[in-house]
Amino acid sequence: MLKKFHIQDGNVVENDGTDSSIWVYCNPDENEKKFLVNDLKLDEHTLASALDPDELARLETEPDHIALIIKNPKNYSAADQFLFKVSSMGLFLFQKKLVIVTGDDAPLFIGKPFSSVDDIHEILVKLIFSSIIHFREHLKVINMISDEIEKKINISMENKYLLNMFTLEKSLVYYLNAINSNGFVLEKLKVMGEKLGLTQKNKESVDDIGIENSQCYRQAEIISNILASLMDARVSIVSNNLNILMKNLTIITISIMLPTLVVSMFSMNVAIPMGRHPLAFWIIMGLAGVSVGGVVLLYKSRKFFK
Repeated sequence: MLKKFHIQDGNVVENDGTDSSIWVYCNPDENEKKFLVNDLKLDEHTLASALDPDELARLETEPDHIALIIKNPKNYSAADQFLFKVSSMGLFLFQKKLVIVTGDDAPLFIGKPFSSVDDIHEILVKLIFSSIIHFREHLKVINMISDEIEKKINISMENKYLLNMFTLEKSLVYYLNAINSNGFVLEKLKVMGEKLGLTQKNKESVDDIGIENSQCYRQAEIISNILASLMDARVSIVSNNLNILMKNLTIITISIMLPTLVVSMFSMNVAIPMGRHPLAFWIIMGLAGVSVGGVVLLYKSRKFFK
């Protein structure tokens, strides 16, 4: 699907006219892909990379345009089961036109970064910055989810919360790889600033974005290290909770077994003491109660159950 935009009064406004300087292809169909390859001369492999979530970010120069592949966090849904995914986006910068190819149908030009833009070069830079902001927001969400899961692990004996934590850790590995990959693109963008026609303002923005990306990477790395280092402790907590449950069940089993044994002995079809005693029933019940009381006293004393 193709959407066209242009810059008007510092804002990016949708426009279906032929003079649109920004073309956004979201999940392009085969006809649109053929147009991009045959008419706009996009490299077919680079175009496929823009739609491949496993592709690394990179910057390539072509005869009539510059191709950038950057990484974005994919919008999260409940069906992902705590797995935060990464997607790719292709930015193809021509002399007077910016072509964007993405697999996610998400709004691109929103938020404070796009409240004041001058040209397509600045939009390219701010799209990278928007990606970093998106990563940073997802990291906050991952940290909040991790805290909630940790509280449940402390009182749970199920594996599903541990599996959720492993999934979050897996997501952070993808995020670290994506953020680091974007960092290489920013480094190359700084070196090729003159060739790309970036203004001094845009060059300074690239420097600032590089710092933001480094901070985002360190934040993701810290969260990943915390999850990895505490995982063994959380596994031990679940195991300890299970041991406590088995211990309590064992005490309950013994408490039931002893009075049952007492009653069973006096229920045998042989001659037994107090067989004709008028208070035999209450004496047997009393012995059963004493056996239960003995188990309770031993449990409270902790001498035999440590």
